[in-house]
Amino acid sequence: MNIAVYPGSFDPLHIGHLAIMEYLTREQAFDWVYLVISPQNPFKDPSKAANALKRYEDAIAAVKRHPDLHVWVDDVELNIPPPNYTIKTLDALKTREPDNEFTLVMGADNLAGLPHWRCSRRILSDFDVVVYPREGFDSTALLEELHAHCRQKHIGCHIRLIDAPLVNISSTSIRKAAAKGEDISKWLM
Repeated sequence: MNIAVYPGSFDPLHIGHLAIMEYLTREQAFDWVYLVISPQNPFKDPSKAANALKRYEDAIAAVKRHPDLHVWVDDVELNIPPPNYTIKTLDALKTREPDNEFTLVMGADNLAGLPHWRCSRRILSDFDVVVYPREGFDSTALLEELHAHCRQKHIGCHIRLIDAPLVNISSTSIRKAAAKGEDISKWLM
């Protein structure tokens, strides 16, 4: 099977995430999307790890409200010793399911930093990567820079842009609105 691996904090899971998952299963012909709840992104605030199990349970509940999606909320990162590097997640999935093909899904906001990720060379050469657009990021220019980096370093680079819908909402803005007492229900998945 062809599996899209969509990792993130998902704090909270919202309609932008839903749009990406729908696009991946309907337009990109992935058999399944594995929504991987990251307990702690090595580049983000370590306090996120404290609510990882709650985010995982919330994601399961949200996905159940959309039974037409081929999405599996995966706890693989909850069972890997920290730090939570993407390569460890991809390796764990490949070990668990050797007959499946895994494609990493990321937003364009991650492209510039990708060469600095742990084992980025292996991610780019051993796995396919698809990149969806994000507000304020020139996906095409960032991808061209990454391809130039790969050529310079003699790295295979299995990465492409997808024309997924651009939903201008973020988990950070939702959390800020909730902290102000605003109704956030229209943005939640």
